[in-house]
Order: sequence, then C-alpha cells, then structure tokens
Amino acid sequence: MTRFERGLVALVLLLTGLAAAGRYLSGFPDVVAFILAALALAGQAWAVSLATEQVGMRFSPAATGVLQSTIGNLPEFFVVLFALEARLTTVAETALIGSILVNALLVLGLVLLTGSARESGGVMRFHAGLPNDTATLLLVASLVIVLLGLLAGSHGSAGVHAETISIVGAAALLIIYAVWMRQYLRAGSTTQQNGTEAPRLNLATALTLLVGAGLGSAFVSDWFVHALEPTIHQVHLTQTFAGIVIVAIAGNAVENAAGIYLAYRGRHDLAISVVKNSVAQIAAFLYPLMVLVSLLTASRLTFAMQPVWIGALIGTAILIWQITGDGEATPFEGTALIAVYVVLATVAAFQP
Repeated sequence: MTRFERGLVALVLLLTGLAAAGRYLSGFPDVVAFILAALALAGQAWAVSLATEQVGMRFSPAATGVLQSTIGNLPEFFVVLFALEARLTTVAETALIGSILVNALLVLGLVLLTGSARESGGVMRFHAGLPNDTATLLLVASLVIVLLGLLAGSHGSAGVHAETISIVGAAALLIIYAVWMRQYLRAGSTTQQNGTEAPRLNLATALTLLVGAGLGSAFVSDWFVHALEPTIHQVHLTQTFAGIVIVAIAGNAVENAAGIYLAYRGRHDLAISVVKNSVAQIAAFLYPLMVLVSLLTASRLTFAMQPVWIGALIGTAILIWQITGDGEATPFEGTALIAVYVVLATVAAFQP
C-alpha cells in the first residue's frame, strides 16, 4: 500500500470515528453529524473499491470487474436498506435512480472531459466494442424499469397492483442479469490477465480491508440515514434532492473516481468500461434486488416513479449508448452529459 493510500485509510478511520460521535453523543448538531456521516460513507466506498480491486487482481479481468462492481455497491445497498427501514421511501427510490444518473452523466462526463483534454486533437478514442458489451444490458434494464414504472404508476387496475408488477419485473431483470453475467464471465475467462500491474496488497491485507470496510459501510449507512431526516428539515432540502444528489454522490462518485483517474492516465478503454459496468449493474442488479429485499423491510420499494425520472432514465440510456457507440468522445459530449445532470439536480431540488 502506498503512503498516500495509508493516509487515506487513516483519514477514513478518523471520519468514521467522528461520524460515530455525531450519532451517539448527545447535543451534536444534526447537520454536522450528517456531513461527517456523508464523508465517512464516501471514504468507506473508496476503501471497499480499493480492497475489491486488490482481491480481484488475482482473477481474470472479467471476474475482477464483476467483483469490483458488485461489492462496490455495498454502501449504496446499506443506505437504501436503512432508508426503507426508516420509511424514507422517496430517499431509497431516488438514491437508486440518482446512482444511475451520477455515474452515467456526471462521472462519465468527467471521464470524457478528462480523457479528451489530454489528447492533442481533443478527441478521446477507445474501442467501440468494449462499452457496447454492456450497452444492450443497460438499455434493456432501463426499458424494463421505465415500462414497469409507467404501468405501476398508472391510475388503472395495474397501478393498484404496483407491488406485484414490480416483484415480477425485478425477478425478470435479475434473470436477465444472471444470463448476461454467465456470458460475460465465460467470454472474459478466455482473456488473459495482462500482468502489467501486480497487486499492491497481499491477500490477507486486502481481505481484512474488504471485511472492515464492508462492516464499516453498514454502520456508517445507518448513521447517515439517522441524520438525514432532521438535516432535510433544517436545511430545507427535499427528499428527492437528498436521494438524487447527496446520497448518490456520497455512495458512488468517490468509488468511480477511478474512472476519471484512468482517463487521465490515458487508459480510455478501461475508464469507459468501469463507469458503464457500474451503471448497468445498478440498473439491472441493485435496483431489482432492492425491490425484492424491501419485502422484508418496513416499507416497500416499487418501480413506480415520477414521470421526470422515467424520462431521465431512458434518455440517459440512449445518450450514453449514442455517445460511446462510435469509439470517440470530445469535450462537447462530456460537457453535455454534465450539463444534463446539473439540470436534473436542479429539478430534484424542487421535487418533494
């Protein structure tokens, strides 16, 4: 582990301790406790990402990507779980939608800006086939979620059965994801590990960090949600803005900062794949999984959502398919993605 990484681990431990103090010490300001929990959550997300990367480097590139994407969603999983237990259904729903939008618009936009800025011609180039490996999965998942959301949110008889429709849709999406995963891993197993970079952490250290960060993210997520509701009222935020922007960025942006760093290093193929894999997995795996998990919580999560987010999801899926499909990206395209996210964040600020 580098000196910088050791310093970051120490900082994460410090932030986690301060977040615990904010949760359990009486008289601690709610807003300060919320900020500390948000920073600690972002730190835990980074620690989970680092640990899974180091463990995954012992396996094939495909398995590494799957492991990193799956376990990297632990902080988001716990935040949504505790929000559902606290009956903050709007926060839970918009946190999942926000995770898709943050990664697909904000993070991918920053990746395209960073990658194109370092090229002499201002054009970032990558293999078009690489991002298209997940394009179909993302489009299918988004289409299913949008159709189910429109149907479940209708005023007819289908709307009355929104929960049943969402359960069946979630099961269908997970089956689609499982079939895609089997194909992805089988294809990836034929690709040799490039061996250009050896793991920096031994297996025991990486596993210890992974278990510690995973447990830490569970506790911090609970503290985060506990401080969220009073903070929303004190700062006059909406639950939608909290989910779309604050929760989504805290749980995802730091983890996917790796994509921005890879773009800066000129590893454009990997940078694009990291972000798009994360987006596809949230849409096709984490969202439907949480719909089923919510059956065991105090409140239910369905695919019924406000029309603006239905439009945002399908529009985002089409946008990133179009922008990454030709194997080239310019600063204009990166700026456009970020601008769309800013507009959606502004919309969220005025949604209840």
